[in-house]
Amino acid sequence: MSNAFPEIYLVRHGETEWSRSGRHTGRTDIPLTVNGEAAARKLTERLAGLSFSAVWSSPSARARTTCALAGFGSGAVIREDLAEWDYGAYEGITTKEILAGRPGWQLFRDGCPNGEFAADVGARADAVIHALREAASTILIFSSSHFLRVLAARWLGLPPEGGVYFSLDTTSISVLGYEHDLTEPVIRGWNQR
Repeated sequence: MSNAFPEIYLVRHGETEWSRSGRHTGRTDIPLTVNGEAAARKLTERLAGLSFSAVWSSPSARARTTCALAGFGSGAVIREDLAEWDYGAYEGITTKEILAGRPGWQLFRDGCPNGEFAADVGARADAVIHALREAASTILIFSSSHFLRVLAARWLGLPPEGGVYFSLDTTSISVLGYEHDLTEPVIRGWNQR
């Protein structure tokens, strides 16, 4: 998978009760399930042989625990800008429940009352991308689905709403990188299970 250019490895946190049931989990700290912990431990094998100049994690317990169980907890830097989308009034609610009260709602288009909109998450993703490009090295990131989807969209120069076109499973690994030179950002691997 690797090449001569820096690569950014993105890991979505392990399964939680809320991720399993489809409840929007932004800032609520939900622990990993037993299955989520087991999958996080398997990341050690999946990431074996790779070298990272830095490991960054969202402040959420689910991301930090996934990072630690994967064997990277001791050197991880917690970055507030890697936090999941703030769902505001929709925290802990499923999309089906939201649609019952707000037909046609779409997260990436409509955002969340008392929470963030795509542009807000995009601004945080842009700050992360700026730091990644300044570091110019291979970095491992642990975070959550919707934030990582926006990060991928912004990496490619798409608007934050472009994150709607990416899907991420728990404990999946994705890789951002470059094609011919550092002016050609690409996705080198996505949602690898």
